[in-house]
Amino acid sequence: MTDLDRKLVDAVAREVEARSPDAVRLLQELVRVPSTTGEEGAVQKKVEHAFRGRGLEVDVWEATPDQVEPYRDHVGEQERYENRPNVAGRRRGLGGGRSLLLNAHMDTVAPGDPAAWDHDPLGGEVVGERLYGRGSCDMKGGLVTHLAALDALEAAGVELQGDVTVTATVGEENGGLGALSAVLRGYHADAALITEPTRLRLVPAQGGSLVFRLTVPGRSAHAAVRDEGVSALEKFVPLFEALRDLERERNATLSHPLYDHLQNKVPINIGLVRAGNWASTVPEKLVAEGRAGLIPGEEVDLFKGQVTERIQAVANSDPYLREHPPALEWFGGQFAPSEVPPGAPICEAVKRAHALATGEEPIVEGVSYGADMRLFIRFGGTPCVMYGAGDVRDAHAPDEHISIPDLATATKTVAFLISSWCGVAR
Repeated sequence: MTDLDRKLVDAVAREVEARSPDAVRLLQELVRVPSTTGEEGAVQKKVEHAFRGRGLEVDVWEATPDQVEPYRDHVGEQERYENRPNVAGRRRGLGGGRSLLLNAHMDTVAPGDPAAWDHDPLGGEVVGERLYGRGSCDMKGGLVTHLAALDALEAAGVELQGDVTVTATVGEENGGLGALSAVLRGYHADAALITEPTRLRLVPAQGGSLVFRLTVPGRSAHAAVRDEGVSALEKFVPLFEALRDLERERNATLSHPLYDHLQNKVPINIGLVRAGNWASTVPEKLVAEGRAGLIPGEEVDLFKGQVTERIQAVANSDPYLREHPPALEWFGGQFAPSEVPPGAPICEAVKRAHALATGEEPIVEGVSYGADMRLFIRFGGTPCVMYGAGDVRDAHAPDEHISIPDLATATKTVAFLISSWCGVAR
């Protein structure tokens, strides 16, 4: 790893600050283009334009069903593949250095009810030191961080030894289609950085995130004689309680140094429940969908077996469910947990880069959400960590925003990381 000259550090930092208004304008442009998962085509045209305008070697492609089919459990079913391009841009070094992959996903969740927002979800409005809009934090700001860092290095006259590749991918919010496709297309490197909103903290470990559907049978009857029926809702209650018991047991017995500070390391949440079809009819079926968390080191299949055992135990203790067992299915992208050692070279490089940008060592922690880093590690053989401006607690919420000063800090960190990791030729 290259020790950076103080003059280079100061020059790059000045260029980042001087170009901050340009970075803000680019982020505003991206936020103003809606790009909910599955509808990323329009924003990726802007991304491609931004890459070409910087003289990067540009590659644009779409994932295909045949390519993804062997990995379907990892990224989930896709409603469509067309008009969902991924965009990669490479700046080649002069040789002799290590390669670095910088990744950001361009899809967002839907804005939701505009009435819940005080700012236009697609406005990119700047108020004080914050830029508002869906995707500003998660994670169009992350892509701007990469591009602004490259801009600052070029303006400071820094030429690199190793190659830097930026990938702007689709479909992260529902499983990671684009990141997987990038890996399968050959986008590997000596290390990778994803600028998810981590509050400028180094994240070498991401939790797992599995979604499931539980269908509970009942028997309909008129409400006036409800005892003649079997309420699927009432049969669901002990199943729900069993899942809560499993959550408590897992939190009490599982341990990981980067997760033990969390009160709930492995939450099991029921996010959707549908039951019945008429107020005066006993519900004959209930469908519940939920999400379960895992910590690094856990095996997905082993956990699925634990959930199945709990559901079966409740069913076996109930005369009706014993004869009419509930059905458990796992669907969508199954985010396996993943990590790299906190002392890995890429972790040490990010720590040093952050210290150059801020004068302090970064906090190192794990996160309980799933992310694309698992795909670069698991299938690309690329050590991958996360670090970026923004807070995940703002990411899917009304008035999503990102701090402009933190965006600049993250940009400096990435610029210093690129320089030290890839090596400075001159």
